[in-house]
Amino acid sequence: MASPSTRPPRRLAPYGFLAPATLLFALFFALPIGYAVYLSFRAVRVKGLGLGSHARQEVWAGLSNYSSALADSELLAGSGRVLLYGALLVPTMLGLALFFALLLDVPRVRFSAFSRLVIFLPYAVPGIVASLLWGFLYLPTVSPGYFLLTQAGMSGPDLLHGNGLYLAMANIAVWGGTGFNMIVIYTSLRALPAEVYEAARLDGCSELQIALRIKIPMVAPSLVLTFFFSMIATLQVFAEPMTLKPLTNSMTSTWSPLMKVYRDAFVNGNVFSAAATSVVIALATLVLSFGFLKLVNKRADGGS
Repeated sequence: MASPSTRPPRRLAPYGFLAPATLLFALFFALPIGYAVYLSFRAVRVKGLGLGSHARQEVWAGLSNYSSALADSELLAGSGRVLLYGALLVPTMLGLALFFALLLDVPRVRFSAFSRLVIFLPYAVPGIVASLLWGFLYLPTVSPGYFLLTQAGMSGPDLLHGNGLYLAMANIAVWGGTGFNMIVIYTSLRALPAEVYEAARLDGCSELQIALRIKIPMVAPSLVLTFFFSMIATLQVFAEPMTLKPLTNSMTSTWSPLMKVYRDAFVNGNVFSAAATSVVIALATLVLSFGFLKLVNKRADGGS
């Protein structure tokens, strides 16, 4: 048994507990980000006839990769598509999440626990698996839905071409993300004091009036949080379009900004351009997120 003089000071104990998490964060998060930033300032120059490995040298490129990324029409077009996709996805997903949370919070609702599990369960399905599942359901040749519509003498919508792609992808994300956001909002609702509801019912308020005038305003912080996370996830969409791409000829390899990064890095082999583009996407996400939080805080301060 160690003597008191040889024991480490107790003030070092918290740092010992934090050390594993700090090490993992540095190795698998901070270090890759730093390396990506480093690569974004590099480029390959070919000397002479370009024969042999010594003819290709990595050199300092300055901001040339960033200027090329910002002037890239494919990146701008992909950003526009993602914004349109988010305009369809985020309001629908959060609206359904709020609706289900309010519905489950009604007193004496039956099968509440089972309903929460059913609504949340799609979130446990990985994004690639969900995209494959829905992708084959969108194919008229293998989808049971299209088969039933054909037997009824009707034709189903074409969700793998044109503007239908936005609806198809938004449907996948809504199916998978509504449950998680519902749990966040529902947990916030359950934390509200029951005395507020009882006082409102004594005043003659209906459940609809309680929901609109009491519950929704009081869970506004949870709505802001879910909108914030949904916005970040939308700007970084990758799995859904990448999985649906082999099923349709209407989706290009640069449909979303992250798909362009993947193509530049692993198809074209230009990791320097891909690193610069990824840094631009990260900075744009940071600016939009910070701007949204700033706007929310400003409105909250003004309202108070």
